[in-house]
Amino acid sequence: MPVEGDADRFAVGRPEHIDRAVRAAEAAFPSFAGLSRNERAAFLRAIAAEIDARGDEITAIGTRETGLPAARLQGERGRTTGQLRLFADHIEAGDYLDRRHDPALPDRAPLPRPDLRMMQRPIGPVAVFGASNFPLAFSVAGGDTASALAAGCPVVVKGHSAHPGTGAVVAEAILAAIEGQGIDPGVFSLVQGGARETGQALVTHPLIRAVGFTGSLAGGKALFDLCAARPEPIPFFGELGSVNPMFLLPSAVATRGAEIAAGWAASLTMGAGQFCTNPGVAVLIDGPEVEAFTEAAVAALSDGGEQVMLTEGIATAYRSGRDRVAGTEGVRELLTSMCDRRGATPYLYQTTGAAWLRDETLGEEVFGPLGLIVTVADADEMKAVATSLQGQLTCTLHTDPGDTALARDLLPILERKAGRVLANGFPTGVEVSDAMVHGGPFPASTNFGHTSVGTLSIRRWLRPVCYQNMPEDILPADLT
Repeated sequence: MPVEGDADRFAVGRPEHIDRAVRAAEAAFPSFAGLSRNERAAFLRAIAAEIDARGDEITAIGTRETGLPAARLQGERGRTTGQLRLFADHIEAGDYLDRRHDPALPDRAPLPRPDLRMMQRPIGPVAVFGASNFPLAFSVAGGDTASALAAGCPVVVKGHSAHPGTGAVVAEAILAAIEGQGIDPGVFSLVQGGARETGQALVTHPLIRAVGFTGSLAGGKALFDLCAARPEPIPFFGELGSVNPMFLLPSAVATRGAEIAAGWAASLTMGAGQFCTNPGVAVLIDGPEVEAFTEAAVAALSDGGEQVMLTEGIATAYRSGRDRVAGTEGVRELLTSMCDRRGATPYLYQTTGAAWLRDETLGEEVFGPLGLIVTVADADEMKAVATSLQGQLTCTLHTDPGDTALARDLLPILERKAGRVLANGFPTGVEVSDAMVHGGPFPASTNFGHTSVGTLSIRRWLRPVCYQNMPEDILPADLT
């Protein structure tokens, strides 16, 4: 929260604050998990309303802290409140409980069957780490928090130091909803920023039952290892990034290569490339259309100009990644700049399929508006590049009717590599819905069986419990 007398200074969280917050969350868990689904839905809608009521304040401080334009923050606020309301609708419907009932068969031979009922139950206090690149939708009241509260789990958020003021205003909205709904205040806490030991204290606290994280591979891997090394290991749901490769098939390139190049440039530079679904790699089969595609991409990216990045650390990492790609054997520059000392300008490079296959570092994420064109010799080499991929959040096929055979060959490969496979689009829009999957095999995420966007994300904070021969008058209300 703000330090008294200075609205731009915030108290730094320490391990002792984490302990107090987690113990309060554990104390609040029985009453919160015991609320009806309708009561929790009303709470989620109250949070959304309180955030909307502070919309102008959130936009004002958010633009100052992040450099993001007001329209971006207003849109992200709508996404944040929209997913809170979506989860309210979702839990009211009750399908997420996955209720099952095998009635008793007392006369079955050779052995009778007991009465068995099963449903999903909340796991307990959850830790959430705010993301740097989404100060609203993936932070204090973002998807992790919304889904955990919907499940019936109290939440302790470690706010991101890039936007503490934005986080504080959103936390005030949640606390107002807690008070208005008469809910135990221990159900939510925000601990601002802090040193590395503060985050370590959160994921290793014995009362925390699971962790949600969106951020870098290095940071996420370190926290994942801490969770696994606990005396009682807990699940770590980390979304750690991706290069989100696009495979441009020959007919599509021949008929609309320039259109695809323009769309790629727009997606690549959106928000200074600071999206985990940023499509950083385009794979094409060598041929006369490749030069036209690259020229169109260079022309579209040349209009991008310099953009402000969220933090100096992100800008420094972007320049480091650029230098790594530029210095890799077999890579040549198509578009470069000398004007990004403070922010980020687009860069475009080209390499061959053979160079990609011999140097796995080309498949590592560069967080920013940097694109790499990989020109392969033929369809077989394109499939080899696809097979070589690490886990991705998304893979994209740009395909026309003449590409159907190759697309069919690639799809079984790509669906093993990514949580979402697109056709003829760009992955930077992530719909919050029932069918969305935002996750994938490592290192895109640490648990390929889950998603951090969409209603399915609630399953991260639930576990199945079977009730055998349980009298109906003591069963949970949702099972009677």
